[in-house]
Amino acid sequence: MVKTTEFKFVGGAGNYIGTQLLAVLITIFTLGICYPFALVLTERWKAKHASISGRKLSFTGSAWGLFGLWIKWFLLIVITLGIYAFWVGPQLQKWKWENLEFTD
Repeated sequence: MVKTTEFKFVGGAGNYIGTQLLAVLITIFTLGICYPFALVLTERWKAKHASISGRKLSFTGSAWGLFGLWIKWFLLIVITLGIYAFWVGPQLQKWKWENLEFTD
């Protein structure tokens, strides 16, 4: 049986570490408020280095597009004493997938 590679990832450690370090610094120095900017930076790096069946990926989400949702989710978490946090994870994953597309 011949193994075909449908999913391929070619990212390297050097630029991964740099990207992650920048994302962590953005998040820490803004006390989490600018986490959407760090997330978009990371997701763009992942998509840039990935392909499916030879087709390259692109992450099209914007930090400003996520920023409004992030503030809304934060307020709902505070109002519900943390309970709403269980819904944020799946919603964030949905947002990531909805903003991922093929470049061609």
